[in-house]
Order: sequence, then C-alpha cells, then structure tokens
Amino acid sequence: MAVFTSLDELRSAVGTDLGASDWVTVSQNRIDTFADCTEDRQWIHIDPVRAADGPFGGPIAHGYLTLSLLSRFFDDLIRVENVTAAVNYGLDRVRFPSPVPGGSRVRGHARVASVEPRTSCAAGPWFVSGCPRIRPS
Repeated sequence: MAVFTSLDELRSAVGTDLGASDWVTVSQNRIDTFADCTEDRQWIHIDPVRAADGPFGGPIAHGYLTLSLLSRFFDDLIRVENVTAAVNYGLDRVRFPSPVPGGSRVRGHARVASVEPRTSCAAGPWFVSGCPRIRPS
C-alpha cells in the first residue's frame, strides 16, 4: 500500500503506479446480494440454471457490482493521511470490456493521474484522479 502523509506528497506522486490490490472473489452469493440491494434481478446474474444456457455459459456479475469494488481496491492501494475526508466525486469513461463470471476473482490496479486544487468543487478543495483498472484472474 502506498501511504502519503499529505496532499503535497500525493501531488508529487502523480504518475506513480500504485500496483495491484488483493484478489476478491465475486461469488454467486455476492452477486445475489447485490441484485437484492439494487433490485436488478436479471436472470443472467441470479439464475445459474438459465444462465448456463445463456451467452456466457453461466451467471455473470453486474457491471456496477464490479465497479463498486473500486472502493475496496483503493483501500488496498492507497492511504492519504492528515486529510479530513475523501469523497467520491465521480467517474469518467467507465467501460465493461468483458463479463466477470460468478465465482471468478478480480483485483484492481491503479496509478495516480492528477492532484489539482479546485475552488468551486462541492466535494472539497482538492481533486485527485486516478486510472483504475479491474482485471479478472
């Protein structure tokens, strides 16, 4: 894990590769729980019998479930000390290039893309961007 003691230290790390997070298993139970939370109960995710005859040969994780694991991955990859809070401001250019089959493992990989002061950002005075990728095993 990369630990930065200040935003200035983080700013000096722009371009730094943060490496890869630990692996996380995307179990059928995790998929089913996500479906219940989001009310997205499409058969391709929650019906293993029907999904076995579908286009992917079994159930796949919701794209947004995979995306939501970014928080977990960042906890493995980076910590910035001496800040009051970190707020998710948003995402740009999100794509789901391949399905994540139920039972598979994924991990995150990221680099520090930019650290910029903001004067009109509701999320806070600093904007930190990264280039995360989620990769299956």
